Amino acid sequence: MTLKQAVDIALKNSLDIELLQNRVSIDSVLNHYGVAGGLPLVSGNLADNEQITSVDQKLNTGVEISRRNAAANTLSANVTANMILYNGGRVVATKKRLAQLQQQSMKLLNSQVQNVIADVTNAYYDVVRQQYYIITLERSIEAAVQRLDIVKATQQAGLANNAELFQSQIDLNALLQQKQAQELVTAQAKTELLRLLTLQTDSSVLIQDSIIVDRTVDFANVYNRLDKNPDIAAAADQIRINELIVKETASQRYPSLRANTGFNLNRNVGAGQLVFNQSYGPTLGIGMTIPIYNGSAFSRQQKAAEINVNTAVVQKDILLRDYTANAVKTYQAYKSTLQQLETEKANNLLTGQLLELVMKRFELRQATIVEVKNAQQSFEESGFRLTNLNYAAKFAETELKRLGSMLSN
Repeated sequence: MTLKQAVDIALKNSLDIELLQNRVSIDSVLNHYGVAGGLPLVSGNLADNEQITSVDQKLNTGVEISRRNAAANTLSANVTANMILYNGGRVVATKKRLAQLQQQSMKLLNSQVQNVIADVTNAYYDVVRQQYYIITLERSIEAAVQRLDIVKATQQAGLANNAELFQSQIDLNALLQQKQAQELVTAQAKTELLRLLTLQTDSSVLIQDSIIVDRTVDFANVYNRLDKNPDIAAAADQIRINELIVKETASQRYPSLRANTGFNLNRNVGAGQLVFNQSYGPTLGIGMTIPIYNGSAFSRQQKAAEINVNTAVVQKDILLRDYTANAVKTYQAYKSTLQQLETEKANNLLTGQLLELVMKRFELRQATIVEVKNAQQSFEESGFRLTNLNYAAKFAETELKRLGSMLSN
């Protein structure tokens, strides 16, 4: 598996991205004038009531009406429509807020994409790092096996004692155990990578790669792009959203003007003097609602909304402050690690040469077993340091690119 394949799989399978995609879809659906209240509301009503009526009536004309258990029917139906003509600009503010929410959710989705790429990159190169530890240990094991063979041959010649043989075997066994422990760490690193890819964590994955650090990352470029970081951009969107909520709340203190129209049908069939009555026809009108006093609830809601605007501004400033500090610290680590890398590469080359030299001297009985062991330890420690520095530099590079929203698949 290559890094690009890993990132592609993660972006395709990520459950976190799927959740944010659902949020984008929801905000896209809600970003509509109908939801904001800017379109007419049309409704229909129908009622049909049957009843049994007993009637006893005496009219001033001398006519008497008496009926028992007479059927009566009342039918009413209407279709009405009403539309807001003016409500203090609330519809406009609500529509803008819905559009801003959609933009914000898209930025949060972009942020999660950047986070997934960064997490997968770090996990992928962690596997590479753990595998490099094994390679270093295998090189040291080769030296330990060679040392044991030399001791055995020397002992057969009567020039070595059992103490040297036992110590050589103990050191070899310790290295073999260390390798087994490192293989476990490597397997667990692969499991973590598979988790990030949302794949079966017991799957088999083969990674053959090296850690190549991009040395061209420029702090000024990262710093200048911090405003484009989707998290900070989403925080800026939240300020605008809260400002629009202030306008929506303030609009409740203004008169509301509505136009309404409809068509009504009323039909009565009874048993009395009025046996049948039916009326129907259209209606058209304008209604106005003027808020006079509601216990200062609207004004207090507006003040609370204005405080929320200030809160969003402070939250954005905090986020920008933290991201800026993180960028500075990460870049400092990035530059320092690159400098250490050059020194450690030379040191690792020297420790390898030293190990070969000491092994030749040991074979000629010009070096002790302690000197061989010390050379092995120096080689292992240098290999571990070199691998860690490579990973640290790559980690810093990835984080700087994430902060500057420069990661891509």
